[in-house]
Amino acid sequence: MLRFADKVALITGASSGIGRGIAEVLAAEGADVVINHLHDGDNAESAAQTIRQMGRAALIHEADVAQRDAVAGLFTAAVAQFGHVDVVVANAAFSIRELTVDAEWEHVEAVVGVAQFGVYHTCQMAAQQMIRQQGQGRPGGKILVTGSILGQIPFPTSGAYNMAKAAVNHFARTLAAELLPHRINVNIINPGWIDTPGERRYTSDAEIAASGAKMPWGRLGTPADIGKAAAFLCSTDADYITGTALTVDGGYLLGMRLG
Repeated sequence: MLRFADKVALITGASSGIGRGIAEVLAAEGADVVINHLHDGDNAESAAQTIRQMGRAALIHEADVAQRDAVAGLFTAAVAQFGHVDVVVANAAFSIRELTVDAEWEHVEAVVGVAQFGVYHTCQMAAQQMIRQQGQGRPGGKILVTGSILGQIPFPTSGAYNMAKAAVNHFARTLAAELLPHRINVNIINPGWIDTPGERRYTSDAEIAASGAKMPWGRLGTPADIGKAAAFLCSTDADYITGTALTVDGGYLLGMRLG
């Protein structure tokens, strides 16, 4: 099923992890993909090769989403290459785990710069581009924000990241309300514990295996799990859904117990 034929998807943080999972699922369903990354060129090229082997086009663009000018350049490059952008996934995130009482302020700024302000920059410019395209006869558009269940769970050592994820959830709902007249869908996907390269910075293979066995679904989630859910929210199948947060956590929140 090619739900994204003749569509262009721009995904921030798409060289690995959840972003790559989303990129590959959308490409498998027909999308050409703009792969944004920061200092991860080898993985970005690997993702692009995978997408091209599917018969789709891939554009690699390095940009720090915390910088507005860099995000503007990302959209300029995407439109110059493909002429339009139909799906935008604000996925790029960054985390430094430390207790709030010990946190270095520059670390907090770096986390919030990517995980919160980067989402704002990406979504604002996505909306502006999609509205311009409507003036040229191209309808609608889909914006998706990658949040996290940590926007709900006060996970220790993750204060700045948790704060950012809670903020982008509410921001996305606000943007969805503002874009109703333009019929541009804005939704959120909140992943649970996903086995990604970023997670493995803090968790060993043995810990991943042991923790997965204790999960309600019997395993950690994968980037492809998130990609499949994202593909639904970014497709015409979800045309009547906006301002909604979809939790994809294998029952993690349901399995939480006190005591």
